[in-house]
Amino acid sequence: MKKAVVVLSGGLDSTTCMSVAQNEGYTLYPITFRYGQRHQREVEQAKKIADFYSVHEHRIVDLDFFRQLGGSALTDASIEVPDQGEDQGIPVTYVPARNMIFLSLATAYAEVIDAEAIFTGVSSVDYSGYPDCRPEFIQSMNQTINLATKTGVSTHHLKIKTPLMQLTKGETVRLGNTLGAPYQLTTSCYNGDTEACGTCDSCRLRIKGFKDAGAVDPIPYKITIDWNK
Repeated sequence: MKKAVVVLSGGLDSTTCMSVAQNEGYTLYPITFRYGQRHQREVEQAKKIADFYSVHEHRIVDLDFFRQLGGSALTDASIEVPDQGEDQGIPVTYVPARNMIFLSLATAYAEVIDAEAIFTGVSSVDYSGYPDCRPEFIQSMNQTINLATKTGVSTHHLKIKTPLMQLTKGETVRLGNTLGAPYQLTTSCYNGDTEACGTCDSCRLRIKGFKDAGAVDPIPYKITIDWNK
């Protein structure tokens, strides 16, 4: 029985990764982080997604450090979430070193349960300018985790798998729909309401992805969207 840890945020990309890992025959061990984000909706949706896949175990890890640290619009109430994105540079929604920390903790979990792989939904195509979503970072982390773990130096190499790395959001949606990913349970909006705002950067990327895939997003939005345009 091969096992995979899946970094599950409750969003579209990580849920697509769950469907890919399941399709590849892995037993799923999702890990979700409560890291001081503005809202808890994504954690609640992650629980529902884990239930949908009838996973063996779903770990939810509390990391209040990010809230204490601040420095991101996703964890610091004093920084406004931009509605229309930013024209250049790294956006204010970047959370300092988040993926590096998440993958380090996912590695510890994988080592304890003797997993072979860690799935994460980063993409170098639709990555919003975050430096910790680039292939160079993943390659570096792959090397690091196998230098720094008992598993890596004595039994087998762990592998960080990024099935969405070269996919646009539209290609990701098509892949997930093909594999039956439960997109109706996912959330992407930075504001965390039951109805997505439809205007934040994350919503706009998601909407474009469904349109590019020729599909209709099953989640509700506060604004009216013409899915045929």
